Amino acid sequence: MPPRWPRKPDRTDPAFRRLDDRMNFATHVAVFAAVNSGLWFTRLLQSYDWGWTTWFTGLWFAGLVIHGIYIFAIANYPVPTDSANKISSHSP
Repeated sequence: MPPRWPRKPDRTDPAFRRLDDRMNFATHVAVFAAVNSGLWFTRLLQSYDWGWTTWFTGLWFAGLVIHGIYIFAIANYPVPTDSANKISSHSP
């Protein structure tokens, strides 16, 4: 069952952005696992000498680690300032 959001989804909402970024990261991990398991299964089953699979998996994994560090440790989700609230209600 997909997560339910209690209000209208808006990319400027910091809580929604955090959830969206984490779900995006989870999708990337799932695609990484599916593609690489298929490559390594084929390589081992067919006894192919694919030396590039090590580099491919390693570089992709490094990218996932960098993505994960950004999402879970570095990303900042500030509350947007509403310029309409700054306008004075007093008219000249």
